[in-house]
Amino acid sequence: MTFAILIFIAAGIAEIGGGYLVWLWLREAKPLWYGVAGSIILIGYGIIPTFQSFPSFGRVYAAYGGVFIILAVLWGWGVDKKMPDLYDWIGAAICLVGVSVMLWAPRGS
Repeated sequence: MTFAILIFIAAGIAEIGGGYLVWLWLREAKPLWYGVAGSIILIGYGIIPTFQSFPSFGRVYAAYGGVFIILAVLWGWGVDKKMPDLYDWIGAAICLVGVSVMLWAPRGS
Protein backbone atom coordinates (compact mmCIF):
# COMPACT_ATOMS: atom_id res chain seq x y z
CA MET A 1 0.00 0.00 0.00
CA THR A 2 2.82 2.41 0.82
CA PHE A 3 4.48 1.71 -2.54
CA ALA A 4 1.20 2.43 -4.35
CA ILE A 5 0.84 5.76 -2.56
CA LEU A 6 4.44 6.71 -3.40
CA ILE A 7 3.86 5.90 -7.07
CA PHE A 8 0.71 8.06 -7.10
CA ILE A 9 2.62 10.94 -5.52
CA ALA A 10 5.57 10.59 -7.91
CA ALA A 11 3.24 10.55 -10.92
CA GLY A 12 1.36 13.57 -9.61
CA ILE A 13 4.50 15.59 -9.02
CA ALA A 14 5.76 14.69 -12.50
CA GLU A 15 2.49 15.71 -14.14
CA ILE A 16 2.08 18.95 -12.21
CA GLY A 17 5.78 19.86 -12.35
CA GLY A 18 6.07 19.11 -16.06
CA GLY A 19 2.87 20.94 -16.84
CA TYR A 20 3.99 23.88 -14.73
CA LEU A 21 7.25 24.20 -16.66
CA VAL A 22 5.37 24.14 -19.97
CA TRP A 23 2.94 26.71 -18.56
CA LEU A 24 5.84 28.99 -17.57
CA TRP A 25 7.40 28.64 -21.02
CA LEU A 26 4.23 29.37 -22.99
CA ARG A 27 2.35 31.72 -20.67
CA GLU A 28 5.12 33.57 -18.87
CA ALA A 29 7.76 33.79 -21.62
CA LYS A 30 10.34 31.61 -19.90
CA PRO A 31 13.15 30.16 -22.05
CA LEU A 32 12.54 27.21 -24.39
CA TRP A 33 14.40 24.83 -22.10
CA TYR A 34 11.51 25.16 -19.59
CA GLY A 35 9.20 23.68 -22.23
CA VAL A 36 11.66 20.96 -23.19
CA ALA A 37 12.29 19.98 -19.56
CA GLY A 38 8.57 20.05 -18.81
CA SER A 39 7.84 17.84 -21.82
CA ILE A 40 10.46 15.30 -20.77
CA ILE A 41 9.03 15.24 -17.26
CA LEU A 42 5.54 14.71 -18.71
CA ILE A 43 6.83 11.67 -20.60
CA GLY A 44 8.04 10.36 -17.23
CA TYR A 45 4.57 10.98 -15.85
CA GLY A 46 3.20 8.66 -18.53
CA ILE A 47 5.60 5.91 -17.49
CA ILE A 48 5.45 6.14 -13.69
CA PRO A 49 1.86 4.83 -13.22
CA THR A 50 2.77 1.62 -15.06
CA PHE A 51 4.63 0.58 -11.90
CA GLN A 52 1.33 0.32 -10.00
CA SER A 53 0.36 -3.21 -9.02
CA PHE A 54 -3.36 -2.62 -9.62
CA PRO A 55 -4.45 -4.57 -12.71
CA SER A 56 -6.98 -2.08 -14.08
CA PHE A 57 -5.76 0.92 -16.09
CA GLY A 58 -9.09 2.70 -15.69
CA ARG A 59 -9.20 2.26 -11.93
CA VAL A 60 -5.61 3.41 -11.49
CA TYR A 61 -6.14 6.54 -13.56
CA ALA A 62 -9.50 7.34 -11.98
CA ALA A 63 -7.98 7.06 -8.51
CA TYR A 64 -4.96 9.03 -9.65
CA GLY A 65 -7.32 11.88 -10.60
CA GLY A 66 -8.24 12.29 -6.94
CA VAL A 67 -4.60 12.23 -5.88
CA PHE A 68 -3.83 14.81 -8.59
CA ILE A 69 -6.43 17.19 -7.14
CA ILE A 70 -4.86 16.98 -3.69
CA LEU A 71 -1.37 17.50 -5.08
CA ALA A 72 -2.53 20.42 -7.22
CA VAL A 73 -3.96 22.16 -4.14
CA LEU A 74 -0.67 21.60 -2.31
CA TRP A 75 1.35 22.74 -5.36
CA GLY A 76 -0.70 25.93 -5.58
CA TRP A 77 -0.09 26.57 -1.89
CA GLY A 78 3.63 25.78 -1.88
CA VAL A 79 4.75 27.02 -5.30
CA ASP A 80 2.21 29.69 -6.29
CA LYS A 81 1.71 30.84 -2.70
CA LYS A 82 -2.10 30.65 -3.05
CA MET A 83 -3.48 29.62 0.34
CA PRO A 84 -6.20 26.98 -0.03
CA ASP A 85 -9.49 27.89 1.61
CA LEU A 86 -11.85 25.67 3.58
CA TYR A 87 -13.63 24.48 0.44
CA ASP A 88 -10.35 23.50 -1.21
CA TRP A 89 -9.52 21.32 1.81
CA ILE A 90 -13.03 19.82 1.95
CA GLY A 91 -12.87 18.99 -1.76
CA ALA A 92 -9.42 17.45 -1.37
CA ALA A 93 -10.63 15.33 1.55
CA ILE A 94 -13.62 14.10 -0.47
CA CYS A 95 -11.24 13.12 -3.27
CA LEU A 96 -9.01 11.24 -0.85
CA VAL A 97 -12.00 9.27 0.45
CA GLY A 98 -13.02 8.50 -3.13
CA VAL A 99 -9.55 7.28 -4.05
CA SER A 100 -9.46 5.04 -0.97
CA VAL A 101 -12.83 3.51 -1.81
CA MET A 102 -11.86 2.87 -5.43
CA LEU A 103 -8.54 1.24 -4.67
CA TRP A 104 -8.98 -0.58 -1.39
CA ALA A 105 -12.66 -1.48 -1.10
CA PRO A 106 -13.16 -5.21 -0.61
CA ARG A 107 -14.26 -6.76 -3.87
CA GLY A 108 -15.27 -10.27 -4.69
CA SER A 109 -13.16 -12.21 -7.15
